[in-house]
Amino acid sequence: MGQFAFDVDSRNFQEIVLDGSKKVPVVVDFWAPWCGPCKMLKPILEKLAAEYGGKFILAKVNSDENQELAARYGVRGIPSVKAIYNGEIVDEFSGAIPESAVREFLDRIIPSPAEELRQRAAEQRAAGDLAGALQTLAEASKLDTQNEKVRLDAAEILLDLEETDEARRLLDSLSPLTRMDERASRLIARVNFASAQGGDEAALRGPHRIQPRGHGQPPATGQSAHRPRSLQRRHGRAFGHDRARQDLERRGRPQGHARGVQPARHRPAGGAIPAQTGQRAELSPRNGIALYPGRILQ
Repeated sequence: MGQFAFDVDSRNFQEIVLDGSKKVPVVVDFWAPWCGPCKMLKPILEKLAAEYGGKFILAKVNSDENQELAARYGVRGIPSVKAIYNGEIVDEFSGAIPESAVREFLDRIIPSPAEELRQRAAEQRAAGDLAGALQTLAEASKLDTQNEKVRLDAAEILLDLEETDEARRLLDSLSPLTRMDERASRLIARVNFASAQGGDEAALRGPHRIQPRGHGQPPATGQSAHRPRSLQRRHGRAFGHDRARQDLERRGRPQGHARGVQPARHRPAGGAIPAQTGQRAELSPRNGIALYPGRILQ
């Protein structure tokens, strides 16, 4: 038994499988000593667990001795292999399959670098670092421009920050199939509700309610937008194109910096907006780093 392969039963299943799957995928192999195909598959899984070096964990469950676990996970024949990630089954197969097919299975379940960045962005968002989460999602978009989940994550954070227009641009860039997804539909409904309320997205979020701006018009230059101070402080950032700066001017906010965030640097020709500590990543299709399928628009 190697460093990344463990014998698991009901006593350590929670720790190794469910808790462990929050870090990397866990491949659960339900087997039995009398099962011939199990004896063929088991050494392949152990070999690949060592070869992949921690990209997944192999959990070997003797189904004869752990019938409750086998029943809970719907095992009807063995060997039965189930991949668990973040506590949920994400893929599975039954029977002894060749090593090449096992490799294909593993490549499907192991997160790509972009997915790892999505996970990091989720942790940053949970910790309240929305600007950092957006920057991380911008990096994920560079690695995988086709990943529409990145755009959904970014749109949700933009709605948290009351950036309804930019969230709408991201959602409009989704494929028709993705727009039918339950999560996408929910975000689109939030955007439409916020627009109907004159951009007052905080009405959805409570308890920080902002005052209506009067038929959707921004406050005059020099007036402060009706926003919670915590969001105003958090919103210091640099934008890479004129329209975004003009939007800030119309809202009566300074273009420079907020609480230690440096003023915007000019974007080099043909390049992405330079990242600065504390800045918000530009994720909308009109703001430097665009999360459009197939390419990153400048």
